[in-house]
Formats: sequence, C-alpha cells, structure tokens
Amino acid sequence: MKRFIGFVKKEFYHIFRDKRSMFILFGMPIAQILLFGFAITNEINNVELGILDKSKDHETLKIINKINASEYFTIENVVENENEIEAVFKKGEVKAFLVFEEGFAENLHALHKGKIQVITDATEPNTANTIVNYVQSIIQHYQQELNSTSDMGVQIDIQTRMFFNTELKSVFNFLPGVMTVILMLVSAMMTSISITREKELGTMEILLVSPLKPVQVVVGKVFPYIFLSIINALVILILGVTVFGMPIEGSLILLAFETVLFIITALSLGILISTIAETQQAAMMISLMGLMLPVILLSEFIFPISSMPDLLQYISHFIPAKWFIIILKGIMLKGVGLIYLWKETVILIVMAVFLIALSIKKYKIRLE
Repeated sequence: MKRFIGFVKKEFYHIFRDKRSMFILFGMPIAQILLFGFAITNEINNVELGILDKSKDHETLKIINKINASEYFTIENVVENENEIEAVFKKGEVKAFLVFEEGFAENLHALHKGKIQVITDATEPNTANTIVNYVQSIIQHYQQELNSTSDMGVQIDIQTRMFFNTELKSVFNFLPGVMTVILMLVSAMMTSISITREKELGTMEILLVSPLKPVQVVVGKVFPYIFLSIINALVILILGVTVFGMPIEGSLILLAFETVLFIITALSLGILISTIAETQQAAMMISLMGLMLPVILLSEFIFPISSMPDLLQYISHFIPAKWFIIILKGIMLKGVGLIYLWKETVILIVMAVFLIALSIKKYKIRLE
C-alpha cells in the first residue's frame, strides 16, 4: 500500500508539473463555460434597425425614440422611400426596417387605429422572428401607455414582411453555415497533418535537402487539397440545391471564386498549424478542437454576433468562416454581386496571404 501511495503521489507531481495537462484539466473547462455562456443566447442586443417614416409626426417620433432607447435596437439607417429598403438589406447594414404609414398620428387619434410594418432580413429566420417579437412587445407596451391615459381604445396593427426567405425555411440559414464549417474543418485538418506526417515518417530530411524552397513546399502541400476541397464544395452545393431546394440567386462564377478563396484560406490555416505542431495527433487536436468551437459559435452560423460581448465580437473578425457565411448568404439568398461583397472578399484575400506568409516563415529548414 505504501508503494501504491508513493506511486499515486508521483502521478500527482507529474500532472502538476505538466502545464499542458493542467491547462486541459482546468483551463479548457473555464474557457468553454465562458465562451458558451456568453455566445449561446437566443436574445438579441444592439440589432441594427432602419426606419421609413412616411408620417413624421409626434407619435412616430415617440415610438422611434422608445425603440432606440431600448438595449435591443440601434437606429442605423433612415430612408425616404420603400425602394431603398432592399438595397440597404443587400448591403447588410440593418437586420430590419420599421415602416410607419402616412398620417399615423391622425389615424391613431381619429380612427383609433394605426399601422406599422416590420420588414426583416429573413436570411436568418430565428433572428428575424426574434426581432419581430421584440418590436411587437415594445409597440404593445406603448399602446398600453396610450390607452391608460385616455379612453380612446387605440389599436396599433403590426404587419410583418420577410425579405429573401419569405417561407422562413431554416435550411436556407443552416446550409451556408454547414458548408462553411465542413470546408473549414476538413480543409484545415487535411493540411494540418501534411508536414507533421513528414516529420513522423522521417521523410522531412528529404524535403530539407531537396532544392525546393520553403515557399514551394508550403504551396505544393496546399495545391492538391484545393481540388479535393472543391469537389467537397460541389457535392455540398448539389445536395443543397437538389435535396433541400436551396436557391442560388446570384452569380455562379462569383460563388465559385469566393468558395475557392475560402478553401485556400482554410488550407493555409491548416498548413500553419502543421508547421507549428510536432506530431499528427497534436495537429489534429488543434485543427479539430481548436477551430470547431470558434467557427460554430463566432461565425454567426447559429447565434447572432451582435448580442455577444464586445470582446467576442472583436475576436469574431478574425474568424474566416464569419466572412464566408456573409458571402454565401449574399450570393445564394440575396443575389448580390461583388459590389456588395468586396469588403468580405478583401478580408479573405488578406487572411489567405497572411497565413501563407506566416507558414513560410514558420517552416523550419533545419531539424531540431
């Protein structure tokens, strides 16, 4: 028993000395509970809202101020006619529009009825429904305040309209996200083990003594996987269109270009992991576990980023999947072109170039 107790003590000392074991035991659970706690929420905060006020009277101003004063919405765009609404939606500047009828205050006091229309960007059906519910709640509260101060019996009729996904099919929201997650994880995972495989098999020496430069090795490792990932993307798209009826409203050529660009970015991230990790197992763990949670939680695949703390919103800017999901929804559901998606495209290009350059710098030309 004394020998056994001594052995157990030795194991405790060994665990406490190993920083990686301590991080897995205590660091990861804390990080995960904080990430899940702040990121997973069905609530909305600071959602961008547009206004089309055809009446411009004191009643509409009160409602607009009441909505803007809430923590749920911020007024980002004011338009003068309905023709501007779709263009603003395509730019992704707002999630919903509030449209007041002409003579709103007059109708409210003379006829005891008023109409307000809530138009939402339904590319994210869950968020669209939540926005409608929140707006209805605020307006109903305002209606109750009016009725409590007078005997008019005012009734505000709230009408809803959905853009880009009128049937609110959740598959139209999830398919671009699923495609992004699959391409990101599979592409990064495939290339993350490419250089570490050479290290483990003992063939790294051959690469090091070959006339190939680091840039040629890195690009050469990425190149074959581009075609394999393109086949993956084609299979996902064909299944999405034929089985689930996913529309592709925009240009197929632009969609193909953006998909290849994202694949190169994901593969470059995998190569960077491969140059850092020493074993295939470590590379697989980093590419799978290290990327899965950020990609799913911080790409707006499921949960709205605008409702997250500022720190997580800032971190989400460095997740390539976030920008690709915006691009996919823009092309497939909104039918927009490069003129609306140039910013996201430039960001992916910069990320791809940066990751490839960093991989080349991290590539070790000598064995340790």
